[in-house]
Parts: sequence; C-alpha cells; structure tokens
Amino acid sequence: MVTSTTPAAGPGGPEAGAPPGPGRTPGGKDRPQQRRRNLLHRLDLRGAPYGFVAPFFLVFGAFSFYPLIYTSWISLHKVELATMDLMEWRGFGNYTALWADDRFWNALGNTITIGVISTVPQLLMALGIAHLLNYSLRGSTFFRVAALTPYATSVGAAALVFTMLFERDFGMINWFLGMFGVENIDWEGDKWPAQIAISTIVIWRWTGYNALLYLAAMQAIPRDRYEAAAIDGASRWQQFLSVTVPGIRATIVFTIVLSTIGATQLFGEPLIFGQGPNGISGGADNQYQTLGLLMYEEGWKNYQMGRASTIAWAMFLILVLAFVLQRLIKGATSRSRTAQGTRSGKR
Repeated sequence: MVTSTTPAAGPGGPEAGAPPGPGRTPGGKDRPQQRRRNLLHRLDLRGAPYGFVAPFFLVFGAFSFYPLIYTSWISLHKVELATMDLMEWRGFGNYTALWADDRFWNALGNTITIGVISTVPQLLMALGIAHLLNYSLRGSTFFRVAALTPYATSVGAAALVFTMLFERDFGMINWFLGMFGVENIDWEGDKWPAQIAISTIVIWRWTGYNALLYLAAMQAIPRDRYEAAAIDGASRWQQFLSVTVPGIRATIVFTIVLSTIGATQLFGEPLIFGQGPNGISGGADNQYQTLGLLMYEEGWKNYQMGRASTIAWAMFLILVLAFVLQRLIKGATSRSRTAQGTRSGKR
C-alpha cells in the first residue's frame, strides 16, 4: 500500500510547507511592494484615459469656459474698458436695454440676411463640386488642392482683394457690368449690394472647404448602392438624389451648423470691406453691420464692456436656440417618416 507524502493543502490557501510565491510573505499575503505595484497598475489602466484627455479640458477651461463665465458676469454690470476693476451692478439691465436697441435688431437682421445669402449658395456649390470630384477625373488631386486654396488664404488678403474688385469707380466688377450697360453700383454705400459683396467673400473662402467635407463623405458611401441604382435604370442625377444626398445627410447637417456659427460670428470680412471708420459701424447707415461688428463697436470704440459682453452672450444664446430648433425639426421629421412607414406597412 502506497502512502502519499504530499503535505495537505490548507483551505483556500497555498500548500502547507510550500515556499511562498514571489512578492508574497510566508503567510500567503502580498508584500507591500507588490501591493503598491498592483495599485499603480490599476491606476494606470483606469486613469490613463483621463490623463490623455486632461490637456484638452485644461486648455478648454482656461481659454473657453472661464472667459464664458466671466463674460456672463460682466454682462450683468456696467463696466468701462479703462476701469475694468470698477463694476456697477445692473442685473439684467444690459439685456433689457439691448432688447430695446434698434441697432441690435438691425445688426441681427443683417447677420441673418448675410448668413442666408452666403450659406445657401455656398453649400449648393460645394455639393456640386464634390459630386464632380467624386468621379474619376484626370488631375483630381490638383482640383482638390485648388478647391482648398481659398480656405488657406487669410481673411485679410481675401477681403482686400474683393474690396478692390467691388470698388465703385475703378473696380473690375463694375467694369464688367458696364459692358452690358449697367451703371456703376455703389457696392459699399448701398445695403443689398454691400451684403452681396460681403457674402461673395465668404462664399469664395468656404466653398472649397465644404466641398472637401462632402467629398470625403461621398467616398464613404458603398459603391454597390450606385451599382444597384444603375441596374434599376437610375440616371446620374437620380443616383445623386436617391443615393448620394441621403448618404451624406449627416455631413450636410454638420456643414449647416458650422456655417450658422460662422455667419453669427462674421467679423473680418465686413470690417475690412468698410475701408476705414465705416468698417466698424458697418457703413454710414449701419447697412451691413453684423453682431460681431456691433460687439466690437460697443467694447473697443464706445468702451462699454458690459454692453459688449451682453451682445456676446446674445450671440451665444442665438446659436443655442438655432441648435434646439434644428434638433426639434430633425425629431419631427424622423417621427413623420416613422409614421409614414408604419402606415405603409399596415397597407
């Protein structure tokens, strides 16, 4: 009869008499060094993602979140630029005064009209350019780089060039229109010509950028969708409407949001287009003064930082309102499509 000489193992622990494992005491417990190493390992696994994103939040907090909160605090006071340390509490007085200010509503109307005039043609042209670049063309890389060149041009250089083109007496635009019997247009002095000219600068700078965004989204659409549409007899135009546009709907919404933000913050183009003191006031009659120019005028010309901060917060609230309306419209559209699909299924 063979008898085992192996020591019996304790309940849930190492075998009695066995040597302790690495980093363990004879009693089977982790050594302090091993515990620290395990703790550091757990911190590394759980804390590394937060460490990677921490720089962004630090920069955002220092240069975006704090100025936003401080601006909201200033908007509740009467503050002058020369004496920023002296604040007189006004509560919502700046906001009620802004609500009754005709210059604010004029600037808001100009911002909306310039935004519409510049955004709608810009995005339509970008969609068409992206659709052409999506096909196999000779020198497609050249055309893609050329489309992005206006975006790489500084706003100052672009505005100065277009200001000379739209000059009333010696500008090339009026010279060209004069060939068809059109009299010289005062592009800077009249309201609608000035807004059209400023919108032209915006369109020239941003069309290529949006076109490349659309092109990237188009190239992500599976090719078999186009093949299926072609087999069903769809023309290129029908493929564009039924395959391309639905496939890049999210990108289209994204560019609309970006264009809305850019239109609300429009500043450099009208400022330089004014060619001097009229640039700050948006023309002699404020005919193209935007919210950005009005904010600059209140803060740096009239030295009223409280009013300027109020305008800044009004611009922010307008963007929030536009975003909420966009979400509501999108939700209503989705519900309507779902309801139509349900009715079709019942039939």
